[in-house]
Amino acid sequence: MVLSDTSIQPDYDRKAELIAFDETKSGVKGLVNSGVTEVPRIFRLSSPENLTSQQPQPTLPTIDLERINEDPIRRKEVIRQVKDAFESWGFFQMVNHGMPVNVLEEMLKGVRDFHEQDTEVKKQWYKRDLSGKTRFVYLSNFDISATHVANWRDSCYCFMAPNSPQPHELPPVCRDILLEYSKQVTKLVVCLFELMSEALGLDPNHLFDMGCAAGLSVVGQYYPSCPQPELTAGTRDHTDNDFITILLQDLIGGLKIFYQNQWIDVPPIPGALVVNAGDYLQLITNDKFVSSKHKVVANKVGPRVSVASFFTTGMMDTSKVYEPIAELLSEDNPAKYRGTAPKEYTAYYGGKGLSPLLHFKI
Repeated sequence: MVLSDTSIQPDYDRKAELIAFDETKSGVKGLVNSGVTEVPRIFRLSSPENLTSQQPQPTLPTIDLERINEDPIRRKEVIRQVKDAFESWGFFQMVNHGMPVNVLEEMLKGVRDFHEQDTEVKKQWYKRDLSGKTRFVYLSNFDISATHVANWRDSCYCFMAPNSPQPHELPPVCRDILLEYSKQVTKLVVCLFELMSEALGLDPNHLFDMGCAAGLSVVGQYYPSCPQPELTAGTRDHTDNDFITILLQDLIGGLKIFYQNQWIDVPPIPGALVVNAGDYLQLITNDKFVSSKHKVVANKVGPRVSVASFFTTGMMDTSKVYEPIAELLSEDNPAKYRGTAPKEYTAYYGGKGLSPLLHFKI
């Protein structure tokens, strides 16, 4: 079955429909609240999504970080696991990571509470300025004017580092937990960058000293229930334009990773966090660590809530150029990418297909 191509319907003005949707400032949640029973055309995929897997699937690695700073033997084993996961999957789940369960729960609640406020309250935060000048932005679909298919998802986007926002720059409903969560996840990523550096055979501080943890954006995703989940996507398949992403997700599920030519489910584990390599990490490791495609399917059950912490310098005012790490190169393994400024990569990334890294290959 193939859905009708909206581009050849003479009575369909996609641009007008996008503008009308955006001007409501109520997002996908507003559509659901209005009682829609069919997915509007701007959200429809060209062919239905297969929401069930008919074959056995590999299992995404889960890495236990318990006692890695007290037990050298355990630390060595965890470093090996991190190396294997980033070289093959580009993803892993982690448990016993040190972030308190109450902080995780309160962060999910903060995102849910923000999105479930009255629309008139949320509207004051609705903007399309993702330059970082506005520290907190609420919107539906970052690239709504460039995409062919809109995501069934609303987002709140928070620029938390290198400069922490002032309290008045954040919504009262999630202000305190955003500040606390950002502090905790930054502490965790320093630990992860140490493990990753050692997995690459480098000094533990190498990735941190490169500035990989300098910028942080925290994005709260809200996926409302969908009347026809097979006809749309929560988040279309993509790679992340950052160094590393740490994802907190609720227990509804829907995240999938493209691995060994098939889409693999990532079942939620209570208290766990999902970690994945971004495009910048694949670039600086010269393809040793991989940035894998992933997506989120829509669901009749909802809302699904997740919190993605993107560690990237792409929004920072810096002229720093990143290139493959010299210590990882050799005559047999020359640099595969040219030196690239994150701002240049971020500018190219939007709407440029599934493999933007190819543009920066030597």
